Amino acid sequence: MEELKSKRANSPPQSPLSFIEKAATVFGDCPSIIYNNTTYTWSQTYRRCLQLASSLSSSGMISRGDVVSVMAPNIPAMYEVHFAVPFAGAILNSINTRLDARTVSVLLQHCQSKLVLVDYLSRSLVLEAISLFPPDTKCPSLVLITDDANDDGDGGCGAVDSGFCCTYESLVKNGDPGFKWIRPESEWDPIVLNYTSGTTSSPKGVVHCHRGIYSMVIDTLIDWSVPKQPVYLWTLPMFHANGWSLTWGIAAVGGVNICLRKFDTAVMYTLISKYRVTHMCGAPVVLNMLSNSPDSKPLKTPVHILTAGAPPPAAVLFRTESLGFIVSHGYGLTEVAGLMVSCAWKPQWNLLPATDRARLKARQGVKVGASTEVDVVDPVTGASVKRDGSSLGEIVLRGQSIMLGYLKDPVGTRKCLSEDGWFYTGDVGVMHPDGYLEIKDRSKDVIISGGENLSSVEVESVLYSNPAIDEAAVVARPDDYWGETPCAFVSLKPDFTSTSNKPTEKEIIEYCRAKLPHYMVPKTVVFQEELPKTSTGKIKKFVLREIAKSMGSSRLSRL
Repeated sequence: MEELKSKRANSPPQSPLSFIEKAATVFGDCPSIIYNNTTYTWSQTYRRCLQLASSLSSSGMISRGDVVSVMAPNIPAMYEVHFAVPFAGAILNSINTRLDARTVSVLLQHCQSKLVLVDYLSRSLVLEAISLFPPDTKCPSLVLITDDANDDGDGGCGAVDSGFCCTYESLVKNGDPGFKWIRPESEWDPIVLNYTSGTTSSPKGVVHCHRGIYSMVIDTLIDWSVPKQPVYLWTLPMFHANGWSLTWGIAAVGGVNICLRKFDTAVMYTLISKYRVTHMCGAPVVLNMLSNSPDSKPLKTPVHILTAGAPPPAAVLFRTESLGFIVSHGYGLTEVAGLMVSCAWKPQWNLLPATDRARLKARQGVKVGASTEVDVVDPVTGASVKRDGSSLGEIVLRGQSIMLGYLKDPVGTRKCLSEDGWFYTGDVGVMHPDGYLEIKDRSKDVIISGGENLSSVEVESVLYSNPAIDEAAVVARPDDYWGETPCAFVSLKPDFTSTSNKPTEKEIIEYCRAKLPHYMVPKTVVFQEELPKTSTGKIKKFVLREIAKSMGSSRLSRL
C-alpha cells in the first residue's frame, strides 16, 4: 500500500471556520444569537461574518497573517469576529476587558496589532493604551463597536469618537456577502493569539493553529455530550481562551448563543427560564454566585454547567446541583485552547453521599478525546509518579490542541514544549489509583481568583515600587466567593515603621489599585517585621501560604 498516500482530496486543512458554513445551510432559519431585543439566524450571522471579513480584507487595513485585536464583552460582535477575522486571513487576538491601560498597551505593542475592534465602554481605556505607545511606534487603526440598535452603520467621521476610523456596523454594512473567505494554506497556520492572564514582566502570547482549535472543539462537544441545537448562555468571557473554544463549538452543533454583556445573576436566571438554556460555562465563582443569589430557585429544566479554573468547593457543588444544575468539572490552560482533562462521571458514584460525590467531582479527572495524553511526572527524572493519590509531580499533557508556542519567546516555548514530547504545565498534582488526576499545588505561585490566573510576581513588583515597603511576598488566601484572593505580606523600611508615617492596609491596597487591574489587587495586607527566609535568602512562601490559609476566608473577614 505504499502508493496510497494523502492527496488534496483527502487532506484539506482542518479548520473550525467550516462549522459556520454547515450551520448556515442546515440551521439557516434557526436563531444563532440572541442579545437583548436583537435576534440573528445562522444564515444572517454567516452573512455578517462574510461582510465584515470582506471589508477588513478590501480596506487595506490588514493582510494575511496580521493580528487583529478585539476588546469587547460577550456581545454579538465579539462572537462574530471569531469567524470574520480569520475569514479575512488574519489572526484574532482577544484582550481581557479587565486589564488596565498599561497592560493593554504592552500587549498591543508586543503582537504588533494592525487593527483593534473596541467596544464603546472600553474606548477610553484603549485610547489611553495607544497614547502610551513610543513616539516612533506605528499605532493600530481603531474601530468602534457600538451598542445602539439605531446605528445605521454609515461610519461617517462624525459617527465615532476621535481616534476611531469607523464603526463596526459600517464595516458589516459595506462588506460583500458573497465574499470568498480566505482559507488557511495549512492547518498549522495560526488562527488566534491569546495572552495568558498570569504574565510577569514579559507577556506570554499563546499562538494556536486551525488544526488545534478544530481538535479542541470536537473533543469538547463529545466529552460534554453536547446535542444538536443547544441553548448556550455566555457567562464565560469569550476573551478567556476564546470561551474554551465554544465560540466555534456552538456553531458546529447549530446552537443558540445567548449573549450577556454583564454578569448579573438576576438576569441570568431570567434568561435561563425565558430561553430554556441547556448549557453554560464558568469558573467556580460563577457557581457560587448562582447558588448564593437571592434570585436562585430550583430550575424547571436541568442546565449543564462546565466549570474549571480551580477545584469547586464541595459545599458550592452541593448547593449548585440542588438547584438543578448538572455540574461537570475539567482542567485546561490557555496553552491548550480549552479543557484537556475532565472529571468523567461514573454511574456508580451517584449512589454515594453528597459529600463524597462533591469530593470526587472536585478532582480534575481524565483525558478528553482520543488525541490527548495526561501524566504526572517527576520533574527531575521525567518518570511517572506512583498512582497513589499522594506522590507529587508536574502535570504534563500531549495532544493536538497544544499551542504552537509563545509569540516571540523561543526560550519559553522550549521550556514547556520539551524534546520528550510533553507540554509541561507548571502545575503540581497527583494521580489517583483509578487514573484520575488531581491538582495539589501550583508552581510559579500563580493565584486563581474568580477563574482568572494572576501572577504573584507582578503584584509583588508593584508593591516593591511603594517607597514604604522593604520586602513583599504575595500568596493565595482562601475565599468563599472568589476561590482565592491575593494576600500580601510586607515589611516596611525603617523610616516608615513609626505610628505617624506607617501606611495602613487600606493605603497599600489603594496604591495597588491605581497600578493594577482590580482583580489583581491584594484583598489583604499583613505587616511583619521581617519575612521568613531560607538559608540562601529566599522568602519562604510555603510558610506564608500556611499563615494565609489559617486566616480563613478573606470574604468572611470582611463581613
